[in-house]
Amino acid sequence: MHDLVIRNGLVVDGSGAPAREADLAVDDGRVTSVGSVSATGREEIDARGKIVTPGFVDVHTHYDGQVTWDPYLQPSTFHGVTTAVMGNCGVGFAPCAPERRDWLISLMEGVEDIPGTALAEGIDWRWESFPEFLDAVGSSPLAIDVGLQVPHGALRAYVMGERAARLEPATEADTARMGQLVGEAVEAGALGFSTSRTYKHKDSRGNHTPSFKAEEQELHGIARAMGKTGKGVLQLIADFFDFDPEFAMIRGMVEVSGRPLSLTIEQDDRFPEIWRRVLSGIEEAASRGLPMRGQVPARATSVLMGLEATLNPFLFHSTYREIAAKSLNDKVVALRDPSFRDRLCNEVVAIDPESLPGFLMTSFHKMFAMTDPPNYEPSPSDSVAARAQAKGCSPYEVIVDLLLRDEGRGLIYFPLMNYLEGDLEIVRSMLTHENTAFGLGDAGAHCGVLCDASFPTTWLTHWTRDRSRGEKLPLEWVVRKMTRDSAALVGLDDRGVLSPGMKADINVIDYDRLRLYAPTMVNDLPAGGRRFIQRADGYVASIVDGAVAFREGEPTGELRGRLVRS
Repeated sequence: MHDLVIRNGLVVDGSGAPAREADLAVDDGRVTSVGSVSATGREEIDARGKIVTPGFVDVHTHYDGQVTWDPYLQPSTFHGVTTAVMGNCGVGFAPCAPERRDWLISLMEGVEDIPGTALAEGIDWRWESFPEFLDAVGSSPLAIDVGLQVPHGALRAYVMGERAARLEPATEADTARMGQLVGEAVEAGALGFSTSRTYKHKDSRGNHTPSFKAEEQELHGIARAMGKTGKGVLQLIADFFDFDPEFAMIRGMVEVSGRPLSLTIEQDDRFPEIWRRVLSGIEEAASRGLPMRGQVPARATSVLMGLEATLNPFLFHSTYREIAAKSLNDKVVALRDPSFRDRLCNEVVAIDPESLPGFLMTSFHKMFAMTDPPNYEPSPSDSVAARAQAKGCSPYEVIVDLLLRDEGRGLIYFPLMNYLEGDLEIVRSMLTHENTAFGLGDAGAHCGVLCDASFPTTWLTHWTRDRSRGEKLPLEWVVRKMTRDSAALVGLDDRGVLSPGMKADINVIDYDRLRLYAPTMVNDLPAGGRRFIQRADGYVASIVDGAVAFREGEPTGELRGRLVRS
């Protein structure tokens, strides 16, 4: 008798091979048979009419705090994720001296929009060093597997103290110490090292992230030290405004370490060709045997605007500030009052449209109603600008109407990156490039502006089944990218394919019923912290280590997850 048998499913095995009808047997947390299984199982799942895939591997999350209090890592586990990698973009909570805890919380709050009060109340600080952090997470209850990376911001602060926050250059002694700590962390099980070099990342007080101006000797010194272990991956985000020296320095991290590196690729409307140069540089490096990949998203990198969200188009209106601190109901009452609405919509606001806040507040051609189910490839003809022109009114009038939907819970979808042309063809070209990997979901982060933990469901629904404004992508190929290829990106070779001997992390999915719901705001973080979550239908069962951990996205109570060490 097998521990588990999944019968009659359409197996999409993660290798990229054509889907086939088959049974699947599991024993002791491993796949033992794929084909015709005659023996019975202690538990059986009839997957007739369903697809059976490996569990999804999300290589880009920010659950560094949440993992210490939430074994289920929602909302990722609403979407078939069975392995989550955190510690991305140079932010996290280890190593950390006790006196730097509040500072690291402020950094995470600013960079990743995670409520500081939730982090302060929720994190159980049982560590100082990174190996101690590994042990703390490893001893925590977990429903899915997690992997940790060493964040440069925390590392720099641990070694350099206030000099790190002031963006001072690291001395050779600083670099040697950071390299030593990264080497020790990777030997203890860290999956790699991450850093950030973008102006977009600032702490809650508006200061740049500590790694923003890190110099070549520092980055190369840390990479070289990690390379000596023969383990670990590198992950980063950078602006590449001065492309040649910046890319050469980052490429040099791979050259001196011999370790794989992945980096964010997005198209910024204001600098629309940089992403092409970055991808071209990666392609050239890969042709010379350097393991570099671009991380790309499932859809436009977006923000959500609403009366409960961090952002809405009236943030800089003095009239709106009269109600900004009021309850949702009071805001709705005010916006329905004709005199208040008239003052708000006709107020002239001085804001630089070239700045990022100005771009967000005034780009009416990039504002769309968030629908249910969401449309992540809306037509320009449905934008706020187009609606206002058709009605002969101010865009602000349209915005107020959109925000007032569902008793003030209406949301505006703003595709910030990767939507300059008004469709997802740029994203498709990124997704299908031979030197890119799926990523950038930022699960656990940006709580008040997005919920991209739902990327796996978008990859399945939009790209393989529902897309109407361009070519779709093959189901088998998309599943491979989310499973085998994502696992390989972070050095995990025991999962991502349904074949004998591989880890039994599995999804049973009602593909025809699979659908994504619109994001909603909830207050379920510690200290009543708010966040957007996004649910889905169709995930019949998500299996971790051979046991059903989630049914229809809801936890069963099985806690077979574990810390994955390098």
